[in-house]
Amino acid sequence: MTTTIEETPIMQKTRELCQAILEQPNMQSIRLRIDAFMADEKSKEQYDGLAEKGQALQQKQQMSMPVSGDEIADFEQRREALLNNPVARDFLDAQEELHQVQQTIQQYVTKTLELGRLPNEEDLSSGGCGSGCGCHH
Repeated sequence: MTTTIEETPIMQKTRELCQAILEQPNMQSIRLRIDAFMADEKSKEQYDGLAEKGQALQQKQQMSMPVSGDEIADFEQRREALLNNPVARDFLDAQEELHQVQQTIQQYVTKTLELGRLPNEEDLSSGGCGSGCGCHH
């Protein structure tokens, strides 16, 4: 099945937005930190090991199995080691920065579609119960 993207004004503006995002000075820094992490096998192994350990502990908890103090201590030790690794720390910070950019863009687009107009600062700062609740806080 082939999907073609029709050249609509929305698609054109979307590409312009994507280009503007790429041209932001902090985006180059984010990309460099992610690339540095991806090129560092030790950091990736450290990150993957922590993620696997965290998933295993979460599965045990979901299955109502006891988690030992040693298991928790091992996880915390691995977590501390990862956070003390500058390449991994930079990667985690870069991921968070990217997430914030995505959240901001998503919030603007969602509010625009909800309101049928461009959102103002008040629209964006107002709370709410989450997407689809209909309370319009």
